[in-house]
This record gives sequence, C-alpha cells and structure tokens, in this order.
Amino acid sequence: MDITNNILSFDIVSPEGKAKALAERVKARRLEMNLTQEGLSVRSGLPLATYRRFERTGKISLDGLLHIAYALDALNDFDRLFESHKYATLDEALNATTTKRKRGKRNE
Repeated sequence: MDITNNILSFDIVSPEGKAKALAERVKARRLEMNLTQEGLSVRSGLPLATYRRFERTGKISLDGLLHIAYALDALNDFDRLFESHKYATLDEALNATTTKRKRGKRNE
C-alpha cells in the first residue's frame, strides 16, 4: 500500500493488470521514439489493428510482443525473464528453500 497525496493506492497484481501496464510502457517508448501506431506496426510486421488492440487492452501473442520489442530495440530486456536465482553468498544459497520436483499420480 502506498500513500500518495492522501489517497490510498493499492498495487493489485494480476496478469491483466501487468499486461495493461506493459502496453502503457510500450506506448511510452513508442512516443519517445516519435513513432505513430502505424509506424510501429510497420516496423514490427504486425497488423495495425493488432497493435492498436495491444495498446488498448494489453492483449497480444508472445510472438507479437517479441516483434514489438525488436522494433523498439528492447528485445534484450526479455533475457532476465525467468532467469535462475543468483545467490550473493554461500550462506544464502545454503539457506534457500529448494523444491523437489513432484510427479503427478497416474490414473489407472
């Protein structure tokens, strides 16, 4: 919870909220680069309607998002997504909880 200007603001994390926030950041980057929606659509190879829907709703395929990232010179930003945890100390590594892989039961 963050209190700003005496108004409570809640950071609600949901896939839809994250998608919309990502679309807003893409739009901001597009505007920084002085590109129109049509210009980014052409650069990324996406149909204009697909790109417009993405900015409006945050919904797009992973392939489409990667093409947008490439067009905005941000493709390397995906490298940190789901990267392995790196430990600062040996104690931190030893104290980390490790989860063992579980197998589902077979229905026989």
